[in-house]
Amino acid sequence: MKIPFSAEQFLNVFDQYNSDVWPIQFAFYGFAIIALFVLFVNHSRKDKTISLLLSVFWLWMGIVYHIMYFSEINPAAIFFGCAFIFQGLIFAYFGILKNDLRYRRDDTTYSVMGTIFLLYGLFIYPILSYSFGHVYPKMPTFGLPCPTTIFTLGILLFSMDRLSWYIYFIPLLWSAIGVSAAIALSITEDLALGTAGIIALVAFVSKGRGPRQNSINQK
Repeated sequence: MKIPFSAEQFLNVFDQYNSDVWPIQFAFYGFAIIALFVLFVNHSRKDKTISLLLSVFWLWMGIVYHIMYFSEINPAAIFFGCAFIFQGLIFAYFGILKNDLRYRRDDTTYSVMGTIFLLYGLFIYPILSYSFGHVYPKMPTFGLPCPTTIFTLGILLFSMDRLSWYIYFIPLLWSAIGVSAAIALSITEDLALGTAGIIALVAFVSKGRGPRQNSINQK
């Protein structure tokens, strides 16, 4: 995939974004930790809470990062922004209004992998960024597409029912786009997007063979 900008231009976008929105990054970490808390303690309102937070993340990435910042060096970011906004609305509609997205912590392989990706997106990702020479503010912080997509795919691995393809489609699409860009721009920490995407796709196909329990699929 041909990238219409240089690695330095890409990192400069992070620089400008991180400087402008500071200290919102702490809020996003706080929201993510809330999502982890309600997931792992089996809070009674965990499903809507997690879907609400995912919706906020994806709407923010679409409107603020893609359209307001990334579009300055990549015209395709307008399209990416619209896709991310749509994903945010998907989480809001099916997860909050319809209450059709349900998450469960168990001892399955998918839950174990989901936990790894959650920890990677939140904690391992920034450590690797620093180790690869991407020092704040010229680095992807949580609340930006790649670490947050890894986090989202980790959450989806905890989905307790079979989910329709349109819940997964945009995060999986971005995992492919992100890996391509990571290879071209040497953003090594983003390569985990590919692993997360493949495992999420396997989970989607595997669950698709089971009974249709989720009301999304009954309509």
